[in-house]
Amino acid sequence: MVSVLIVGAGGWFLVNGDGGDGREDRATRSPSTAPATTAPELPAGVKCNGADCAGQDPEIMGCGGEYAKTVSTATVGTAVIEVRHSQVCGAAWARITKAAVGDAVRIAVGGKVQESALVNADKDAYTPMAAAPDPADAKACATLTTGSEGCTTAP
Repeated sequence: MVSVLIVGAGGWFLVNGDGGDGREDRATRSPSTAPATTAPELPAGVKCNGADCAGQDPEIMGCGGEYAKTVSTATVGTAVIEVRHSQVCGAAWARITKAAVGDAVRIAVGGKVQESALVNADKDAYTPMAAAPDPADAKACATLTTGSEGCTTAP
């Protein structure tokens, strides 16, 4: 009990000063900070949202599957290109199927190309994600090895 009183008194003198040197207490307080913005609550298995998803693989980050939907589609030559969007992740990516090795697909958000991918032996590919809270801002484009090019239109 005595130890608690001694520690408590020492703490009080540390904060309030002991008055022995004649100087005024100049205790400073930490500046108050605005509350930190919190990331949205993400479902189990989803590992990113918005800008944190940029450049990430949608499958690895849990944004694909049940959390993704195709919001626009186009056919370029024999290839099908899609804008895939995840509302949960606030991100979009481009996917190309029925393509030839070497065909390229890219995702543009707000008119600016964000990510791209090349088709490999699987005859399909998808780009890494780009932050896209609104799926209407995202557009997928393809350039085929045949020279054909094309893009999706806004949903």
